[in-house]
Amino acid sequence: MTYRIDKVAIIGAGTMGGGIAAHLANIGIQVVLLDIVPPDLSDEEKDDPAARNRIVKSLYDRMTKARPANLARKDRGDLITIGNVEDDFDKLADADWIIEVIIEQLQPKKDLMKRIAAVRKPGSLVSSNTSGIPIHQIAEDESDEFKAHFLGTHFFNPPRYLKLLEIIPTPDTSPEVTAFFKQFGSEVLGKGVVVCKDTPNFIGNRFFAIAASYGIEKAFQDGYTVSEIDAITGPLIGRPKSATFRLMDLVGLDVMGHVIGNLYTAVPNDSFRDILKGEKSTAVIGHMVENKMLGNKTGVGFYKKTMVDGKREFWTLNPNTLEHEAPEKVRFESVGAVRKIEDMGERLRKLLEFDDRAANYVRDLLYYGFSYAAYVAPEIAYKLSDVDDAMRWGFAHEAGPFQIWDMLGVAETVEKMEAAGLEVAGWVKEMLAAGHDSFYTADGCYDYADKAVKPFDIDKNIILVGDLHAAGKEVEKNMSASLVDMGDGVALYEFHAKLNSIDQDIIDMGHKALERLDSDFDAMVMGNNGQDFCVGANLFAVGVAAQQGMWDQLDEMIKSLQTLTFNLRHAPKPVVTAPHQRVLGGGVEMVMGGWTAVADHESYMGLVEVGVGLIPAGGGCKETLRRKVNPVMKTANADVVPIMQEVFQQLATAKVGVSAWEDRDLGYLLDTDMIVMNSDHRLAKAKQIALQLVASGARPPEVEKIYAAGRDVLSALRLGLKSFGWGGYATEYDLVVGEKLAYVLTGGDLSAPTWVDPWYILDLEREAFLSLLGEERTQARIMHMLQTGKPLRN
Repeated sequence: MTYRIDKVAIIGAGTMGGGIAAHLANIGIQVVLLDIVPPDLSDEEKDDPAARNRIVKSLYDRMTKARPANLARKDRGDLITIGNVEDDFDKLADADWIIEVIIEQLQPKKDLMKRIAAVRKPGSLVSSNTSGIPIHQIAEDESDEFKAHFLGTHFFNPPRYLKLLEIIPTPDTSPEVTAFFKQFGSEVLGKGVVVCKDTPNFIGNRFFAIAASYGIEKAFQDGYTVSEIDAITGPLIGRPKSATFRLMDLVGLDVMGHVIGNLYTAVPNDSFRDILKGEKSTAVIGHMVENKMLGNKTGVGFYKKTMVDGKREFWTLNPNTLEHEAPEKVRFESVGAVRKIEDMGERLRKLLEFDDRAANYVRDLLYYGFSYAAYVAPEIAYKLSDVDDAMRWGFAHEAGPFQIWDMLGVAETVEKMEAAGLEVAGWVKEMLAAGHDSFYTADGCYDYADKAVKPFDIDKNIILVGDLHAAGKEVEKNMSASLVDMGDGVALYEFHAKLNSIDQDIIDMGHKALERLDSDFDAMVMGNNGQDFCVGANLFAVGVAAQQGMWDQLDEMIKSLQTLTFNLRHAPKPVVTAPHQRVLGGGVEMVMGGWTAVADHESYMGLVEVGVGLIPAGGGCKETLRRKVNPVMKTANADVVPIMQEVFQQLATAKVGVSAWEDRDLGYLLDTDMIVMNSDHRLAKAKQIALQLVASGARPPEVEKIYAAGRDVLSALRLGLKSFGWGGYATEYDLVVGEKLAYVLTGGDLSAPTWVDPWYILDLEREAFLSLLGEERTQARIMHMLQTGKPLRN
């Protein structure tokens, strides 16, 4: 049977239900979102539809206002229809997929399944988002046909941003249904899909709850402070900045307590489960829950915002006194020695050579995690890589436990674990005895069931740049960028500088890439697998050059960047860009330089140069005018002022899109550009588009003249700038920068509107950029941004 999902019904509009509804709406799928009728309606309200939908409406409104935003753009909410389970249950009748997200109790879920079975159409899919109740029990009373189309689909919160989707089929689930959800989850929902065994808390939450409980109990028992643990367990060991205790505050101490309590009861035979009831951690967290110190939701948890002398500080909980105290400065010799090592494996190996409190804690935490991962993996996961994927995709860890174990060396770590009194699963010892010295090889991963290395599942939609390098596909390389052969006549222009910030090496490689495109390839993709596509120019290099008065070199570098983005756009062969995550400043200019783009839906694009006292000068002003002003002014009798004010405000306020759809509204992406939900698919899709352009005989975009509005519109923009200043919305220097921007966008001191060569605007961009770069206040803004990561309003 072929499955197609055009309409989804979600029962339960709380945090998870609303978040799932938003994610589906972002994709463009119609959603019906239902919740209960308020139990306390007055007689007058019992026939009032608005009153009967009061709960679902309040939950929907909360979802739309949440930060980070659930909806990729506001109008996506129009795809969600709200209702209640008494008046609107018949709306499930034509749903292709029905998701249960109600209270975590078995009987209410079973009762709901009976109601769903009475109205659903044959062949429709039904799933539960439960995080702890055995999936097979929820639908056990329903028909064989119902159970064949039923499974668990466990999203992680917030569904828009966290990549993991755990799929939990039951023995009755049709293999076709499981296969469909794997594909749909990956290609349409954009998720990293892990198929789990139907065991308590599945994979991600099972491993995390045990490992995190150990980390917290160990910290309290050994006298570590909250600040120390969060300094140790964040990016240093490949985890998010939320680390341990900030993460607990984010999740909520009540939620974490509920998960731990349920898991303890559900896994009586798990030999590690007693850590869930650790003496010290149970006492501390119990006190916190009792006193409503639940974390971010109540404003106080392990952290508490405190005002000191008019300044905001985040005080931390002392687990011994249960009082919040001013945070101490955390210093460890081991951390200072290794924190700048970029490779995670090398960083951890060096860290564990030390014998101080930080290294010892990390060693204990990792070894315990390895021990539990090996113990529990055969019970909860079909393959060990699923455990690693769950931790990477569900908790944003850089690597999972088996991957880190490989980094440290499996055999030597086993010896150290056993010397420390930790259990090492028998299958790990069997693996080593059979001559397999790592869990992963270049081609596959060890299978504990078959006791052999199994090849990786190949996803044709994923291209990993590291694999291309490893396969010897590198064509050109310097310190910051490479040109790589993707196969089929397509080259990849890859950035790999720190933060992928644009420097002379990236620019030089771009020119070299265009040369090789002309001589050796049919098309080119610009993209990478970095954390961000490109955060803009290398501010440090630009700031130092300005302070040293290297004006000729700066002028040459900026003109070289302008020439590059111009030539990319008008290259004789297709150039497809593949942006993702942060795409700022010069990164936007690079993306706009391509023929077309394939963008991750989580692409945050903005020309933000004004934040450091500059203006876009790599073609950003020119290209924004071409994309937004030119189309308007090709219409007879059009008024340029409104669109010019929009463009000016967009650049003057450094507006950044919060999704690829908002990037389209800003003009940084076009309606013809593709948006993909799964960022892992960007490069493969971009290559496909490039080959399609080649096959169709597509011609390069023609060089367009740019509409220059002239001095009258410049005067209008100047008046608007003054009003910002009078209103206190802009500093004196903001007005100086704004004046330069307005001058460039209107074409300077032209007596009348006219169409100009694009290089006329590009020259104005470059001149204004260099002029501002010579200003002491711009240099101060640059240095402040480099030192603090925040803009300076001087």
